[in-house]
Amino acid sequence: MTKTLYLMRHGQTLFNVLHKNQGVCDSPLTKQGIADAKKVHKYFHQNNIKFDYAYTSTQERAVDTLELVTDQPYQRLKGLKEWNFGLLEGENRRLNPPFNPKIGSVGDGYVQYGGDSADVVQDRMVRTLTKIMIQKNHHRVLVVGHGASTYLFLKNWVPLDELLNHIEMRNCAILKFSFDDETKKFTYLKTINVN
Repeated sequence: MTKTLYLMRHGQTLFNVLHKNQGVCDSPLTKQGIADAKKVHKYFHQNNIKFDYAYTSTQERAVDTLELVTDQPYQRLKGLKEWNFGLLEGENRRLNPPFNPKIGSVGDGYVQYGGDSADVVQDRMVRTLTKIMIQKNHHRVLVVGHGASTYLFLKNWVPLDELLNHIEMRNCAILKFSFDDETKKFTYLKTINVN
C-alpha cells in the first residue's frame, strides 16, 4: 500500500532572520513565520488535503507552526527534533564548519563542538518517519519539523545533485513523499512552497 507524507519545515523564526544556529535551542516565530503558516493552512483547506494523523518535533517553533496549520490533535516526538549544533547553538552561522559539496553536508563537523554528526541525525529521522508511516491507518500524514534534519532525511532518498541544485526548502516548505508499506521506502514527489 502506498501512503503519503507531507513533511513541513517550521515557519520563519527570529534566529532564522538573525542567521543564528537553531538546533536544540529555540526562538519564536516571526510575524512572517506566523503569516506563512496561516497560508499553508489555507492551502491545505483550499485543496481539500486532510490528514489521518499529525506529528511535530518537541521544539516550540515546530509545535507553534503545526498549531497554525491545523487544529487537529497531534503528537510531539523527540525523534523529529533538529540537529544538535553543540557549542555553536545560538551562534552566527558563519562560524559553522565548512559545507562539503561532495557529501552534501558538514558531516561530523559539529561533533568537535559537542553536537551530532550528520549520520546520527539522518538515521534518527529515517527511523522516526518510517515508524510513523508503517502504523495502521496512517494513509496521509502531516509532520512538522526542521530545516537541517529534514534536509538530511531528504538526502537519504534523493540523489545529491538533485537535492543541491533543484530542491528549495524555505521556511514553511512542504515536502511531499509517497511511502511504500512493503519496501518501507520513501519517494520524494515534490516541494510545495506557498510563501
